[in-house]
Amino acid sequence: MREAVCEANIELFRRGLARFTFGNASAVDRELGPHRHQAERVPYGALTPAKMVVTDLLGRGDGRNAAPVVGPRDARRPLSCLPCHRRRGAHALDVRHRLCPAQRPIPCLGTTHADYFHGAIPVTKLLKAADIATDYELNTGLAIVKRFKSLDPMAMPAVLVANHASFAWGATIADAVNNASYLEEVATMAYHTLTLSPDARPVNASLLDKHFLRKHGAKAYYGQET
Repeated sequence: MREAVCEANIELFRRGLARFTFGNASAVDRELGPHRHQAERVPYGALTPAKMVVTDLLGRGDGRNAAPVVGPRDARRPLSCLPCHRRRGAHALDVRHRLCPAQRPIPCLGTTHADYFHGAIPVTKLLKAADIATDYELNTGLAIVKRFKSLDPMAMPAVLVANHASFAWGATIADAVNNASYLEEVATMAYHTLTLSPDARPVNASLLDKHFLRKHGAKAYYGQET
């Protein structure tokens, strides 16, 4: 899993999804419990499996003072956003996204979007001053949890955190990276569509369901079996 997490972080950089150190990926092993995470502020070009920090999924701490469960206590620190990743408890990643400051959901304007996301990409509410001052990273994760109270996280494997970053996840860490790529693509398509036609309307429910459900779920039939 260290190798998979390392590769996922590097893949973010390869795909142009994360420049500098503007994004990171983590994975969880539900049988073993630990959380694999990129070390704090390590450039993508310098990442190796050995630099992936392993922490307790259910452990406490603000990320910066969380001790690794594998390796010496003076090992590299996990990323400060560890509590946010813990709250989602999934193979996940976050990437600074240019649309997050707009605080607007990304509407489903075409079938490419519908192939991967069952509706508009949601956006969280802004954090209150008290949430930022205390347990900021944890409260970021809680904001995502609250936003998905009535949403299926596997039918909508991405969210925009207002003023912060996009978060994506999946059944595997490779799926999470792909979902981040799909998010970037549909966001770009939506931007260009609304620039050319500000009154463009989302696809209707029938077309949305057809395109999403033919690729996902028990009755999916599109594509090749792997």
